[in-house]
Amino acid sequence: MIAAKIERITAADGIDPEPSHSRTFGAAWHDLVRGFKQHELWLQLGWQDIKQRYRRSVLGPLWITIATGVMALALGFLYSVLFKIPVATFLPHVTVGLIMWTFISGCIKEGAEVFITNEGLIKQLPSALSVHVYRLVWKQTLFLAHNLVIWLVLMLVFPRPLGWDLLLALPAMALLIINGVWVSMFFGIVATRYRDVAPLLESGVQLLFYITPIVWMTQTLKDQGGTISERAKLAQLNPLYHYMEVVRAPLIGADLPAYHWWVVIACTATGLIVALLAMKYWRFRVNYWV
Repeated sequence: MIAAKIERITAADGIDPEPSHSRTFGAAWHDLVRGFKQHELWLQLGWQDIKQRYRRSVLGPLWITIATGVMALALGFLYSVLFKIPVATFLPHVTVGLIMWTFISGCIKEGAEVFITNEGLIKQLPSALSVHVYRLVWKQTLFLAHNLVIWLVLMLVFPRPLGWDLLLALPAMALLIINGVWVSMFFGIVATRYRDVAPLLESGVQLLFYITPIVWMTQTLKDQGGTISERAKLAQLNPLYHYMEVVRAPLIGADLPAYHWWVVIACTATGLIVALLAMKYWRFRVNYWV
């Protein structure tokens, strides 16, 4: 059924096939555009991935929300006591951070195996390479949407003024999704060629979780004064800190300095160029590497 649908969509998409073994940015961009225009395919496949994962489960995808909510409550209450921060302030910080982190880590770790996992489809059926990346990012976006229910509940329990700045969360999430595409594409290509990359990323993501202000706040470093305040400045060298802030600040009603946006935009543009470079030189070899 899936194979027939892919063949039908590929034949009817009305897009010229990319030149064989073409090493140009135009051909790499063509793959991204061609894959995006096959949205009917990756939208359905991504939704099917979720249904397959929770097949015969009573609660289904709600397990995603429950698991994230329990983790957020446990970490929020624990670290609010350790850091002596009011729960009403710290719990929303941790919760939104975990929601965003689930999306980011999912794109990195599953992105490293996106082409390996879809070996059969890549070898047997014609479609743009980016279709498999869009499928993965769409699935992670659905997980993100489920987890945002926790944020809604939290805002009812701990109400706070969320003015028009709340709308800034929409372009911030759009940027996050775009980054999910280039991250999955880049690491997917590299990890398909070098199989040691995936387990290295698994360990790296775990480390990044602890050095990113998710279960801690940069404000706690600043409040301690002295040389400790320099550590707060070092935290800003982590790009993920800025990605967290542009999404989290509007959702919890916190102040958001403009420089966070500039860092995220610059990182997004750089990442897209890096991913296009990887596609330019190696995308046509992926079907030989899987």
